[in-house]
Amino acid sequence: MSELHIRPAVADDIPAIVALLADDPLGAQRESPDDLSPYTAAFERLAADPHQHPTVAVCDGRIVGTLQLTIIPGLSRRGATRSIIEAVRIHADERGIGLGTQLIKWAVEESRSLGCQLVQLTSDATRPDAHRFYQRLGFEPSHVGFKLSL
Repeated sequence: MSELHIRPAVADDIPAIVALLADDPLGAQRESPDDLSPYTAAFERLAADPHQHPTVAVCDGRIVGTLQLTIIPGLSRRGATRSIIEAVRIHADERGIGLGTQLIKWAVEESRSLGCQLVQLTSDATRPDAHRFYQRLGFEPSHVGFKLSL
């Protein structure tokens, strides 16, 4: 396996990122790779916000993974800053060889370097394999999450 390079995403990465997001049972229901305009608008908002870090993992010039790291200053926990890891995906052809582990470890170290005292993430309740993956990396299932679609 070639070396994994993790870098900030750029606008030209949008098609590959959306393809990764759409390439699973949940993503197939909510993503639209044929219309990139909403993703382009969202990426522009992310790029303008210094607390947002859309990220890609590249191997042999090909995007094989992605995540979004969000930094949130807060008052709770004595004014702690936390990060949230979202939208983690590894290309289906590349799963099971450690790329996801490298990407999450990078996100944790990046969070630490940005002054975060806590890293959190959510994982859909229908993804038990992902839950086991995150627990192997030291994440604890500590909360019950709720969503309200608007």
